[in-house]
Amino acid sequence: LISSATKSLRMETEILEKKLQDAQTKLAEKDGDKEKEIQSLKRLISDLEFQLAMEKSNSEAFLDKLRKEMKHKAEELEKLTQERTELMHSLSQAQEEKSLLQDTVRRECEERGELTAALGRAREQVLELRRLSAALP
Repeated sequence: LISSATKSLRMETEILEKKLQDAQTKLAEKDGDKEKEIQSLKRLISDLEFQLAMEKSNSEAFLDKLRKEMKHKAEELEKLTQERTELMHSLSQAQEEKSLLQDTVRRECEERGELTAALGRAREQVLELRRLSAALP
C-alpha cells in the first residue's frame, strides 16, 4: 500500500513537475513576446519622436521664412507708402503750378483782348485822322 501510494505520489509529482515546466516554458515564451513587443514599441516611439522633431524643425523654419517675408513686405509697404506720399506732394505742387499757369494764361488773354480792343480803337482813330487830314487843304 505504501509502495503504491509512493508510486502514485511520484507520478503526481512528475505530472506536476511537467505542468510546472510547461507553465514556465509558456511564461518564458510570453516574456519573450512581451520583450519583443516592448522593443517594437520603443522603436515606434523613437521613430515618432524623430518625426515630431523633424516637423517641429520644419515648422520653425517655415515660421522663420514667414517672419522674414513679413518683414520684407512691411519694408516694401513702408517704401511704397513713402513714395505715395512724395507723389501726392508732387501732384499737389503740380496742381498748384497748373492753377497758377491757368490764372496767368487767363490774365494774359484778358490783357490781349484789351490790347486788341485798344488797337482796334487806335486804328479807327488813325483812319479817322487820315480822313480828316485828307479833307483839309
